[in-house]
Amino acid sequence: MLEGKKILLGVTGSIAAYKSVILLRLLIKAGAEVKVILTPAAKDFISPLTFSTLSKNKVFTDLTEDETWSNHVMLGRWADVMLIAPASCNTLAKMSLGLCDNLLLAVYLSSVCPVLIAPAMDEDMWHHPATQKNIDVLLKNGNQILPVNSGELASGLSGEGRMSEPEEIVTYLISFFSNQEILNGTNVLVTAGPTYEALDPVRFIGNYSSGKMGVAVAEEFIKKGANVKLVLGPVDINVSKNILVEKTVSAAQMYDACMKDFNSYDIIVMAAAVADFRPDEQAKNKIKKEENELNLHLVKTQDILQKAGEIKSDHQTLVGFSLETNNEKEHALKKLSKKNLDLIVLNSLNDAGAGFGHSTNKITIFDKKGNEFKFPLKSKKDVATDIVNTIIEYRK
Repeated sequence: MLEGKKILLGVTGSIAAYKSVILLRLLIKAGAEVKVILTPAAKDFISPLTFSTLSKNKVFTDLTEDETWSNHVMLGRWADVMLIAPASCNTLAKMSLGLCDNLLLAVYLSSVCPVLIAPAMDEDMWHHPATQKNIDVLLKNGNQILPVNSGELASGLSGEGRMSEPEEIVTYLISFFSNQEILNGTNVLVTAGPTYEALDPVRFIGNYSSGKMGVAVAEEFIKKGANVKLVLGPVDINVSKNILVEKTVSAAQMYDACMKDFNSYDIIVMAAAVADFRPDEQAKNKIKKEENELNLHLVKTQDILQKAGEIKSDHQTLVGFSLETNNEKEHALKKLSKKNLDLIVLNSLNDAGAGFGHSTNKITIFDKKGNEFKFPLKSKKDVATDIVNTIIEYRK
């Protein structure tokens, strides 16, 4: 189940810390290697000796100990996953703000592994707008939040806020690692962002694409174990260190980057907003405002998606995007057929919260088998999960 997995267990100041002892025993029994970090407040609930005895590893509690420094960077790099259970309301707030006043927070901020968080607190604290805002920030930062349970709370009240039971967390971890490995050995190419077609040394024709959707798709593929190359247009956006990024500016540069080693990819997702036209000539010097009019002669750019559809082999899955303003389904299906795609992701600028510049998106996916999958408005991270899962099911 969890044989050989390296799990960094963070425990914060909550009465639910007693469950972490049970959780630790279950993780060890499942074959995981576990190292434990306690916050200063957690030591008021459970002794470090308990965790060190069960884990057979040193328990980490402070940034410095016996005049030596605890290497928080290496702890974060050692683990396959960091699991914070329980995560108190106070710790959630500090994590969302990027505070770093104890060892657990220092490890969290420097970790390169996925982070899973199991909150635990009273119902009123859980539902408070500040806590929910912190949860939203943590989700947007790429963390996974385990669901809270309902039941008797430490206050004596009954409601939401209980930490997930240890058995539920172990089941979640097993599913998490299974998902991570589902695309092991699969090579994926993703494009994202706009292209800029130069008019002169200082001006260009471009579009409003932020690249967020394509980057989210690339990161979702990484989570499922794929080897990912991202061809990224001229946008300033953070990308996971595990993704191979090739930066481009123009449609011609993006075309060359995609065609290079094209046959080595199993899945190709073309999420970039590539310019359809470019100026036929680029002025060598800045164009001066000397006339009342400026006439531009535009020519078509190389159609990356069309070329990919022409040369793709049977083992490759090609996915395109269609951003429309009218007759959305008709245009998307025409593009699906004309460009020999396996799937096409449609989003409409007529849908509130969808399209360029938003953190959310609303999509419909069509495949060449005639299937149609509609999804409600979601964060682009969740939309990326829907896209990747649909691709996986299609390939099955």
